[in-house]
Amino acid sequence: MGKFRYNLALVVANILFGANFSFYVSLTRHYLNFGQVFMLQILAAAAFFIPSALFSRRSYRIPVEDFGNIFIVALMVIYGWMYLLVWGASCTNPIDASTIATLGPVFTLFVAHIVDTRRITWVRALGAAVALAGAGVLLVDKGSSLVSDGAEGFGNALVLCAVMAIAANTVIIKPQLKRYGVAVVVGWFYIIGFALTAPFFWDEIRGLDPLSLPPGAQAELLYIMVPGTVLPLYLLYLGTEHLTSVHTALYRYIQPVVATVLSLLRGQSTIDRANIVGASLIFVGIIFVVAGFSRRRRPPHLPPPLSGTDSHATVPHRP
Repeated sequence: MGKFRYNLALVVANILFGANFSFYVSLTRHYLNFGQVFMLQILAAAAFFIPSALFSRRSYRIPVEDFGNIFIVALMVIYGWMYLLVWGASCTNPIDASTIATLGPVFTLFVAHIVDTRRITWVRALGAAVALAGAGVLLVDKGSSLVSDGAEGFGNALVLCAVMAIAANTVIIKPQLKRYGVAVVVGWFYIIGFALTAPFFWDEIRGLDPLSLPPGAQAELLYIMVPGTVLPLYLLYLGTEHLTSVHTALYRYIQPVVATVLSLLRGQSTIDRANIVGASLIFVGIIFVVAGFSRRRRPPHLPPPLSGTDSHATVPHRP
């Protein structure tokens, strides 16, 4: 199987994430507020992932430095991604939101640049500028106000911030994923996440009876909580652990395909000129970013370091 299963994990994760956009819009417009959806997602993820962290011996061997990194990334996942994504999706439409989600590769690859100290080339810079211009088209298409709560531009801006958060954290957390495994790291995400959300959002779901919702809404809510959150989260970080940041980023292009098809079939939105222009600019920009993304080359006169040796050691000269 090789790495095929990890590529497949990212494919499935992005298919499942893509369907969420349509269900977020449907639920938050007719049955629940975004805070309720958010807290129910946290509860579902906590129920699945926390036991795996609590009952693993590796959880109790995490040094302070690694735990600090896990804590920071947990905040990025819980509030930077999940909270902002649900909030933003409740204000905009599935096609706009999922199209903006394709900006993930720009932020993923540039965070990888910072972490891996890779050189910024003019090709990458141009690609990022073009892709961000595409996002700008979607941000101002329905009005230039990005600070008016409830406006589509405001929702798109929140989705953009959520995309930045999830793109960055998949790069930052990779060392801890390799050391402790997906189950332990994600388990700690939700130990931290539940502790930091329950005091503020528990009242949102106090007294809520999901069984009182229509059957269609119950099915959408169940999907968001389990196939739309728990399963793709595990698959996303499984792929992140074993593959490169380029793989993690580029598979995000699956999300808008799924979201657009569902949105059109359900009559939630239509494809307009702004969607076409914005998506085209983002796509072209990502092509430039990926084309210019290469590791800093090792000087040709130096051989690669031997396994287990210091890569900075001086190579002896041979006559």
